[in-house]
Amino acid sequence: MKFTKTIGLTLCAGALLATLPLASSAQIKVGVTVSATGPAASLGIPERDTVALLPTEIGGQAVQYIVLDDATDTTQAVKNIRKFTADDGVDVVLGTSVTPASLAMSDVAAETGTPMISVAASAKLVEPVDGPRKWVFKTPQNDALMARALADAMVKQGVKTLGFIGFSDAYGDGWFQEMSAAAKAKGIQVLGDERFARADTSVTGQILKLLSASPDGILIAASGTPVALPQRELVNRGYKGTIYQTHGAANNDVLRVCGKDCEGMILPAGPLLVADQLPDSHPVKQSALVYKKAYEDKYGAGTINTFGGHMWDAGKLIERAIPEALKSGAKPGTPEFRAALRGALEQVHELPASQGVFNMSPTEHAGLDERGRVMVKVVGGKWTYQPDL
Repeated sequence: MKFTKTIGLTLCAGALLATLPLASSAQIKVGVTVSATGPAASLGIPERDTVALLPTEIGGQAVQYIVLDDATDTTQAVKNIRKFTADDGVDVVLGTSVTPASLAMSDVAAETGTPMISVAASAKLVEPVDGPRKWVFKTPQNDALMARALADAMVKQGVKTLGFIGFSDAYGDGWFQEMSAAAKAKGIQVLGDERFARADTSVTGQILKLLSASPDGILIAASGTPVALPQRELVNRGYKGTIYQTHGAANNDVLRVCGKDCEGMILPAGPLLVADQLPDSHPVKQSALVYKKAYEDKYGAGTINTFGGHMWDAGKLIERAIPEALKSGAKPGTPEFRAALRGALEQVHELPASQGVFNMSPTEHAGLDERGRVMVKVVGGKWTYQPDL
């Protein structure tokens, strides 16, 4: 990887992916851990690559980004945040890519009094805002917000019964809880709850159980390229109902891995995924296109990735909050500054970003509303905006 201008690259024992920029003079330090390898690599790689696009000066202060790979491993993610806080003296942590590791990291964030902005999706990371969650914010849309969009789409498509297969971890747990509630509110019966691990290579048994119940639709609650495993199995088994995915599937690598078996699947996604297709009146179109242009100017046409957008949005949050924290008079690298930064993040209001418009508060650490979601269907191998769903 080659970075331009003031951005440098440092490798250390295969773990430290990048130190950006001005390591000797940076006054504000940002620790970033992502799953650049392992089952969630299709999420972590664009998140990592987006760091090179984040501002290197905020509020008149130089900013240093220290980027580590946690390999989609919870233990490594915790080691990374402990390194950031104990050895590097960071002012804020961004990451990580997946929910289980982000949940584990939140305890360290609270213990050390370090603001953390996760790029994982589960509402459990920030709800309710108490205990360790007082120090944790996140940029992906909450499961509940997306589950309600799915339930609305299912009603329009005449779905009365729903099968469920999801990750056997906190991501799947959160989605089963939220989708069950959203489905019940719309009179949709959930017929099954099957699970699989992120690294599994077969889900035949689980799919056969779901098919025996003959649901009108099936939701796959997973993220990254592992979503292709149950999708492909359902198609190959001749399932004729509607296959739904979560916003964890909003990834071009999914289309590549899944191929024609993805055709027709429906999911809620952030506006970034189909920004070019949105009407000019959409409140997120212009801010989403800013990130899309920046990313594709650096990495090539068609490389834009919705998960990278979550990291961009984390960058937008600290870009808004750091100047406010500096007004407190606290110096970067101190507990006082970290506390001021946490407080400033809670005051972010009407911030347009790539995936929505953020409004944080002392009781809201996700901050996205219906402006942060659209319905999408795979048509002709491409993500297609579905304004009528």
